[in-house]
Amino acid sequence: RPEPKGLGGRGKSGDTYKDFARNCLLARRMVERGVRFINIIHASWDHHSNLDPELKYNAGAVDQPIAALIKDLKERGLLDSTMVVWGSEFGRTPLGENRSAGKMNTGRDHHPFCYSMLLAGGGIKGGQVYGRTDEIGWGIEDKPVHPNDLHATMLHLFGIQHERLTYRFQGRDFRLTDVAGKVIKDWIA
Repeated sequence: RPEPKGLGGRGKSGDTYKDFARNCLLARRMVERGVRFINIIHASWDHHSNLDPELKYNAGAVDQPIAALIKDLKERGLLDSTMVVWGSEFGRTPLGENRSAGKMNTGRDHHPFCYSMLLAGGGIKGGQVYGRTDEIGWGIEDKPVHPNDLHATMLHLFGIQHERLTYRFQGRDFRLTDVAGKVIKDWIA
């Protein structure tokens, strides 16, 4: 089959998408060859300053490639058996902060209380938004998801019963999803 088109673009180096797009393409090829876990990284999202140009640049570098990866997996019949998770360990505050005295150098701080992730394929029900924030994105108003719930749901879709991964230590039960992690049934196709 022909390789996907539309991954090229212009950025600082003349090709904004080059490295990330190449990694997305490589990931698809690895899926085709049976690799079970693939991690693609796009660094430089630590926008404590220089927010406006850096956020636009980074968002532009990943937008088309991640969409092309999902589309490509679907066209090749691989998306149903491949889970794509796009996210980070925390979000960013919804309001900019001026970090340099006397200069306009806006950035955003770490915000672990409220952020978004994208999930596709691998048994995930597509075409939905789950949960809701307040009007500025500072707090969660409806359907909060803890990382333990995300992990429990992923493990469930991988065919692993996360509750069976429990071990006792110093009188307390522990597991990867902790004892409060639950499968989010609304996500399952």
